[in-house]
Formats: sequence, structure tokens, C-alpha cells
Amino acid sequence: MRKDGIFIAVEVGDEAARDSQLAHALAEACPVDIFAEDSEGHVEIVQENLDECVLCRLCLDATPQGAVRVLKLYDNERVLA
Repeated sequence: MRKDGIFIAVEVGDEAARDSQLAHALAEACPVDIFAEDSEGHVEIVQENLDECVLCRLCLDATPQGAVRVLKLYDNERVLA
């Protein structure tokens, strides 16, 4: 799953997006509420909050490597590492 804002895009792997523990961890970790849990406990990316991202890496730290990618659209889709 991928959603694009003006400045950043967020990708969550399909398997990771269906993981309820991961969905909860992302919703708790993000200080600007980019992530939420849907009614089935899956990851939801909140489109209207995407460009509020402060590149804090908390979503990356809260998930297994590769489960979430943050792409800087203003920098040729450079991945936040």
C-alpha cells in the first residue's frame, strides 16, 4: 500500500499492513497521526496527515526493517533511512 502527499509518500508492505500488532505500533508511534488502525485492525495511512511528517523515524523504529518506507518526493523519491 502506498499513499502520496505533496512532499512525502509512505509505503507499507501488504503483509505488514494486515498485521494488527504492527498497525497498533504505528498508530502509537507517529506523533502526527499518519497511521491509524482500521476497523479490522489493519494499517491505514491517513492521507490528509502525510505532509505533516517531520521525518522523525519513529515509524521505522517501531516496525521490522522494510515493513515501512518513507519516500522524500521532493528529493527524487529518496528513501528515509
